[in-house]
Amino acid sequence: MALDTVLAKSVLLTSPDGNWRRRMRESLTGMRWQVREAEGGADAMAQMEQLRPEVLLIDHWLPDLEVGAFVRVLAAEYPGVDFLRADGEAVEGSVRSPRRHELLHALREAVEISGGVSGGATLPNDTAAWAAAPVAPPARGARLAGRGVEVVEEKPEWLLDDVSVLDEPWAVQREGLKGELQGYGDPIDPVRVAVRANEPPIAGLVGDSAPMQELRRLIRLVAKRSATVLILGETGSGKEVVAKAIHKLSTRANKPMVVLNCAAIPEALLEAELFGHTRGAFTGAVQSRMGRIEAANGGTLFLDEIGEMPLALQAKMLRFLDSGELQKVGDNDVVHVDVRVVAATHQHLEKKATEGTFRLDLYHRLAVFPLSVPPLRERKDDVADLAEFFLAEMGKESPRKRLSAGAMRKLGESNWPGNVRELAHVLERATILADESPEIAVEHVMLGVRR
Repeated sequence: MALDTVLAKSVLLTSPDGNWRRRMRESLTGMRWQVREAEGGADAMAQMEQLRPEVLLIDHWLPDLEVGAFVRVLAAEYPGVDFLRADGEAVEGSVRSPRRHELLHALREAVEISGGVSGGATLPNDTAAWAAAPVAPPARGARLAGRGVEVVEEKPEWLLDDVSVLDEPWAVQREGLKGELQGYGDPIDPVRVAVRANEPPIAGLVGDSAPMQELRRLIRLVAKRSATVLILGETGSGKEVVAKAIHKLSTRANKPMVVLNCAAIPEALLEAELFGHTRGAFTGAVQSRMGRIEAANGGTLFLDEIGEMPLALQAKMLRFLDSGELQKVGDNDVVHVDVRVVAATHQHLEKKATEGTFRLDLYHRLAVFPLSVPPLRERKDDVADLAEFFLAEMGKESPRKRLSAGAMRKLGESNWPGNVRELAHVLERATILADESPEIAVEHVMLGVRR
């Protein structure tokens, strides 16, 4: 959702050229501009959703999106933003910032230092020619990153439930977004193109592999219902991220989500922590306290590591799931609450049931809708996307680093026994080892722990 007003004296520098961005940032911060940076089109789109800058300053080439299409889409969605090219030419139809002369001054300084625009490139002066230049149409399966639009077929006879056929070439109309995916080139007959409006991404669930696509599909199916969910997955695979996604996509999203790790609380205190207690119920209970279940009333209770719950407490938990009623420790009164329970475990609960360490009836009550989170070794295609995600998160607190080709290959070769959590830690360690270098080299990627 676009913001209603632009943030004065703020600029988003969009270019894959880190040196150019650095020169522009130094010049503009000296003139008291707030500067944000994006390496590509998808990154810029994500930042535009959070902050509408006064000016978007864009390079002539982006690594992930065709520049003309990218600018036309954003200009339609953010009409109050001044879109300025790296050669100083304004994008036709965009508003003019009252402080555009300051940006042009910074651009001239950058050109004088580098000997050209964005690392020495020479761009045409004709803005209209640049904006309307014919470009190749997107191939089948190509995506406008971050906008949930995918070209699925060039044949108008493909009419599916989730496909709309549009009379104008490359036109897009989705949730109020109007613009063009591409220019009016002539490689194919530009009568009409079918595009699919994909589901929007789910925060934290990174990766476009088949297992992740299926996981996101199942999350969306169950989130809008009140069924109890059991999330199964190895340690570090992202079970809590899945639980948060279920809550955020549910009708309970405006109510609390309360998290309790059953393995982190001593057995003697776990019952009181879950159900609450009255004053004097046990030694040290100097006042009454609400339990986690009651605190989640109207929302979601996430029980992590449910396999560690003691057998005696499992029976009480089963009664709560069946009736929606709870009794505080030391109290005879019954409290009715409306809580959706999402549980998670890395253990084989059916096996634990046969061993007598977990109640089989509780397992069946929890596993109304089981969800399996795939381990990272089964979705290695997602490693690159996850690495970029974590580096971007780390870049919010310190200068963002990039991975060398060798470092990326090394990440792709690991089986990741610690899953996504291990990858995050490896990248954090690599960022520290890289120190002042803007690039993470292969020697900075330490897999495992050195003795």
